[in-house]
Amino acid sequence: MSHAVVRGIVAGAAGTTALNAVTYLDMVLRARPASSTPEETVRVVEDRTHLPLAAAGPDSDAAGNRRSGAGALLGIAAGLGTGALYGVLRPRLGRTPLVALGAVAGLLANVGTTGPMAVLGVTDPRRWPTSSWVADLLPHLAYGLATAAVFEELDR
Repeated sequence: MSHAVVRGIVAGAAGTTALNAVTYLDMVLRARPASSTPEETVRVVEDRTHLPLAAAGPDSDAAGNRRSGAGALLGIAAGLGTGALYGVLRPRLGRTPLVALGAVAGLLANVGTTGPMAVLGVTDPRRWPTSSWVADLLPHLAYGLATAAVFEELDR
């Protein structure tokens, strides 16, 4: 594995932490619930693959708990994977300003998470109200800025 990919994964881990922190801060400030889309995504995959998460059935507590954990793990995997991709792309971006690099990383993360959910029919971003776009884009911007900043620091 190349050093740029490893640095990207480490930077993506920092970005994932920043995304989670901004998301949870938003939940605290606006008293909003957690998004159900990660669990819904796992449920759609579970249904389409006919692979049950629990012997007690898809509506059991065990299946719901596994779905919740799997949804969170998918988010972490997306953050690390996006970081790895950023590590591959970064050398091609030259002397781009950090804010622009952060926007690129944040956009990659946003498309990498929202895209599969849209393809699976879990969500339709074209129908989101402004508040949903803000709740989605701000954490992804935090992801991008943290990922880019950490990558640049590791690249020194």
